[in-house]
Amino acid sequence: MASAPAPRARSSRAERTLGGMAAAVIGLSVLAILAVLIAGALGVSTGSGIWVTIALLPLIGLPIGLMLIIAFIVVSAVNRSRQARSSR
Repeated sequence: MASAPAPRARSSRAERTLGGMAAAVIGLSVLAILAVLIAGALGVSTGSGIWVTIALLPLIGLPIGLMLIIAFIVVSAVNRSRQARSSR
């Protein structure tokens, strides 16, 4: 007979929040890159107005997204370690 499946570890609120924030920041940065590329292909002057902000957004958003992913990995590792220690 097959044994019962192991109980699935639940993600904490911190993990869900960090994951959502990382996805949102990186997604917004990718959309900004695509917007600048498409605007450049269409001949829009991206050197003035709101385009400067859109062009600088990935320079700030991608490193922040990377830091959020690292924080997510650390929080996940700590939670899994605590769960493994308590199940002994």
